[in-house]
Amino acid sequence: MLDAKLVREKTEEVDAAMANRNSSWDRDGLLAIESKRRAIITQLETLQAERNTASKEIGTLMREASDKDAAAASVDAIKAKVRDINVQIEGLEQDKLSAEQAFNELMLALPNIPSDGTPVGKDEDDNVEIRRWGTPRDFDFEAQAHWDIGPSLGIIDFERAVKLAKSRFILLGGLGARLERAIINFMADTHSDRGYKEWWCPVIGNADTLRGTGQLPKFEDDQFKTTDGYYLIPTAETMLTNIHRDEVIDVTDLPLHYCAYTPCFRREAGSAGRDTRGLIRVHQFDKVEMVKYATPETSYDELESMVVDAENILQLLGLPYRVIELCTGDLGFSAAKTYDLEVWLPSYNGYKEISSCSNCTDFQARRANIKYKDAEQFKGSKLVHTLNGSGLAVGRTMAAILENYQQADGSVVVPEVLVPYMGGVKLITKD
Repeated sequence: MLDAKLVREKTEEVDAAMANRNSSWDRDGLLAIESKRRAIITQLETLQAERNTASKEIGTLMREASDKDAAAASVDAIKAKVRDINVQIEGLEQDKLSAEQAFNELMLALPNIPSDGTPVGKDEDDNVEIRRWGTPRDFDFEAQAHWDIGPSLGIIDFERAVKLAKSRFILLGGLGARLERAIINFMADTHSDRGYKEWWCPVIGNADTLRGTGQLPKFEDDQFKTTDGYYLIPTAETMLTNIHRDEVIDVTDLPLHYCAYTPCFRREAGSAGRDTRGLIRVHQFDKVEMVKYATPETSYDELESMVVDAENILQLLGLPYRVIELCTGDLGFSAAKTYDLEVWLPSYNGYKEISSCSNCTDFQARRANIKYKDAEQFKGSKLVHTLNGSGLAVGRTMAAILENYQQADGSVVVPEVLVPYMGGVKLITKD
């Protein structure tokens, strides 16, 4: 959530940011509600002052009046006035609460302000390529897509997955299931070895958890929701970021580097027709997530190192990729600056997103009330900056391995770093 003071006092800056994001905001409505809220607060303060004055008058009359009967009559009149004031205050308190709720609803719908360094652009066509690693393989045979390789090897069964659940779910068997588990363990171990504390998280979150990271209320329709009001998490980011909700962290403990594997669930509302084949866009997928908590002074350096940590996974797997900086028009809701890592997929004859690493600045921390204290630098506490990044999406990693390591006879070579996790299996052949 944005700083309310910024929205009130620097509306032109917010206007520019929303325009760069191709987003709109109800500027007049929001400012009108805030003006109404402030007027109500002024009325409340005036009435509370009148009530305090009247209460003191009652005490003075009771102590000092010589004519007790006259004093009693005056006291009764003042008490009647106080009762009337209390009724007015009660009504204004309700008006104030309603105004605050309306203001917060509008504020929760506003996306983050892009960083100064984020390139201005309309959509993904205006994203900026930063670097590439690896060279896409030249095949001396007709390369197959992973949605054909998996079924032919007997390790992915799309049809039975539909029978068990519905379309855009997957069923892995044999070495397919083992490969999924191997990728997860390899990623989690690698990040842990690089200083990330691993967590094992619930996969069901409450509304406060999803609201804290920005999935609610704006993306309610993209969530799987239980009948009693809980949500299947769309990413471990929701859990890792909310671990310290409503807490104050000592600056000496920062930065915090966390990672977790979880299954992720997304309805993919509005994505009909996009990447419907294979493992790229499904309703349930596995992912290893990285999250950092940092001070404002160090958060952008932490973002750069997070990208390197995600790149490390791809380099160890020997998968060609490129790093893209997203423009303002393609930024995610909570992000101020984002890098995407895109892995080479022969089936697309191009690069496909496999990781997104973002600095959310204090946007999520304000929603989740996550602060830090530094007794040597300032009194009280300040909002931390939160960062998140995929390290990586497991299904897309499997797709990239199947396609980039396929052989002419239909088998798939297991990347060397995964062989120990595969129990020594070096080649996936048909079951």
